[in-house]
Amino acid sequence: MNVVEIDGVSQRYGRATVLHGLNLNLAPGEVLGLFGHNGAGKTTAMKLVLGLLRASAGQVRVFGRAPSDPHVRRWLGYLPENVTFYPQLSGVETLRHFARLKGAPMHQVDSLLEDVGLTAAATRRVKTYSKGMRQRLGLAQALLGEPRLLLLDEPTVGLDPFATQDLYRLLDRLRAAGTSIILCSHVLPGVEAHINRAAILTQGRLLALGSLAQLRAEAGLPTLIRGSGLQRVEVLQQRWSAAGHVTRPWGAEGLQVAACNGSKVELLRQLLAEDSPSDVEILAPSLEDLYRHYMNSHQITAQEAAL
Repeated sequence: MNVVEIDGVSQRYGRATVLHGLNLNLAPGEVLGLFGHNGAGKTTAMKLVLGLLRASAGQVRVFGRAPSDPHVRRWLGYLPENVTFYPQLSGVETLRHFARLKGAPMHQVDSLLEDVGLTAAATRRVKTYSKGMRQRLGLAQALLGEPRLLLLDEPTVGLDPFATQDLYRLLDRLRAAGTSIILCSHVLPGVEAHINRAAILTQGRLLALGSLAQLRAEAGLPTLIRGSGLQRVEVLQQRWSAAGHVTRPWGAEGLQVAACNGSKVELLRQLLAEDSPSDVEILAPSLEDLYRHYMNSHQITAQEAAL
């Protein structure tokens, strides 16, 4: 049984439709990334799963039940984009307060503060916390009660690069332990290694859904091969350009070629046979590349439809 089933869901606010027939699911122990510009419908989808909104059309099921089911809510953890706490409470007092509300064991408080790197600041008032520290406290709050489903709305907002990596390592551990996670973000670099599938939304519609390997195959974007320290740059460039491959210089003695349509292995073989590079980089399309591709394709389709 899937942890989350979103079946043909539309959501309307008055005359405005913010989700259009969304179909989405989440498997046990899976991390699903929701990506899109502001207003794409990511937060609305999360609120439907949380039971904070009722779908205008279609059905949402969480653990096979309605999101409003009290049993379901005990299995959820949620970090909102703009997390706020009582400023006069300390970090540890805040977590104890939420532990009581959730019915979570008090012994989890200290361990969660350690997990998110706030042990040293546990007794400080929250009003003295930076944005990143409040975000980490929010994550600790979401993890109280060991939720089976974790929903994170822009979890890296306010985090420095080190704290961001700590967050992703924590999510990796949770995934390995069987926690299902929906991660909503518009910050793409760094996240792709920590998700199983990506869902790209725009204007309330699902543009693409799949693993990065599936999206790369569907998009047909080239893999970049970069050779450095080459002796025969001009020979390779002429040969590849004549064969229809897009090339460009790479550094003082290097060359980049775009490998399309399954040509990566053959181009790499030619590079190593024709020259002796000091270094070779192979760059598959990133999540950011895929996101840009699907967004641009959607924009072109919309423009053509308007003609």
